Amino acid sequence: MRHRKAGRQFGRNTSHRRAMLRALAANLIAHERIETTDPKAKELRRVAERLITKAKRLGPVAFTPHDKLSLADRARRQAAQAQVGRFLRRFAVIHTGEESRTVDLIEKVFVDLAKRYQSRPGGYTRIIKLGRRRGDNAPMVIVELMEEGEGKAEAGKPVEPGKPAEPEKAAEPKAEEGKGEAEPAAAEAAPAAETASAAEAAPKKKASRAKKKAEGEAEAEPKAAKKAAPRKKGEAGE
Repeated sequence: MRHRKAGRQFGRNTSHRRAMLRALAANLIAHERIETTDPKAKELRRVAERLITKAKRLGPVAFTPHDKLSLADRARRQAAQAQVGRFLRRFAVIHTGEESRTVDLIEKVFVDLAKRYQSRPGGYTRIIKLGRRRGDNAPMVIVELMEEGEGKAEAGKPVEPGKPAEPEKAAEPKAEEGKGEAEPAAAEAAPAAETASAAEAAPKKKASRAKKKAEGEAEAEPKAAKKAAPRKKGEAGE
């Protein structure tokens, strides 16, 4: 039985698997977009979103300046940062061309990401499928962090990746020349035309009904006469 063995094992022991997920989570938070295999991305999503949720649960305490917090709030944030720091390493180096800069990952989670996702109930990451990798045929994907306000479009209006949803503008009525006075007149003329057509159609319907009734009575008279006539002897097999 596989009790308490949730998640993918990746053919690694506990320490090797933990080190792999720590490295992936650090790279995702530092670069906000990485490429990896589909199974690793799905396991990384579970880990990364829990780290962001841990910071987001503090509310404004997570990104408020240190000197503006009370002693209790400072202790709460320090305890949460210690919990996240047990899994996520502190610093990462980002290379952009010839330049390189050091990023404080704990500060980015609590200041940038917690503030970005403060009104989002979950779903901070997105997985985009790329296809199969040449060589081992592994399914490759891109994992990236969602932007602020992204993914909140109205039904039937998809949001392009990397662009926030724009609110729909209310359509303003446009008055065309020569149509402002014609519309009320047309609205008044429509009921009159309908009543006139109905009045013309009524006699025609009555005439057609009377004609059908007269034809039906004419057909019924010979049948009634045949039924009423007495039968002669020798007929009908007598």
